[in-house]
Amino acid sequence: MTDRQQSTWPPTPRGYFAIGAERMSKSLNLGNLMRSAHGFGASFTFTVGATYRALEAFADTSKSQLHVPHYNWASLDDMALPNGCKLVGIELVENAVDLPSFRHPLRAAYVLGPEQGSLSDELLARCEHVVRIPTKFCINVAMAGAIVMYDRVRTMARFPDRPVGEGGPVAKASADGSRSRETGGKVGPEG
Repeated sequence: MTDRQQSTWPPTPRGYFAIGAERMSKSLNLGNLMRSAHGFGASFTFTVGATYRALEAFADTSKSQLHVPHYNWASLDDMALPNGCKLVGIELVENAVDLPSFRHPLRAAYVLGPEQGSLSDELLARCEHVVRIPTKFCINVAMAGAIVMYDRVRTMARFPDRPVGEGGPVAKASADGSRSRETGGKVGPEG
């Protein structure tokens, strides 16, 4: 990879996003969510009615609160998102869109429910979209947040297309001797 390619890798998605949770009660989950948000490039993190504050999020080994703004809103009435930012609930409810079929808004704030409960009816009513991760049962709130952020980055950044066969993009040499990624992959015995 050239120096220029390394400086732009991984591809940066357009727009911005934030992620948070309502009524979060476990500092380890908050720390994990904040660390993942920092790693995936979130613009800010937040809680609504949480028991723990960001500074008590001991699992946040990247110390994201030094790099990414965090808002602790005491109630839903206190929540103040930027203009044009769409609130997206992540919840296992009947009318939710499955994550693989969801087109992420350019500007979004994703909100997850508490560890042992669901998003409140009041918060669901404020959401412009509600999405569910297609799993057999509820998963850990921090893990759910990481899956949503990965899906957003994967679908909104300009990564090379997946190859038809197994494996990753094949490196292709250009006329000047530099190498670039190209899809294609190898076709195995099944293909």
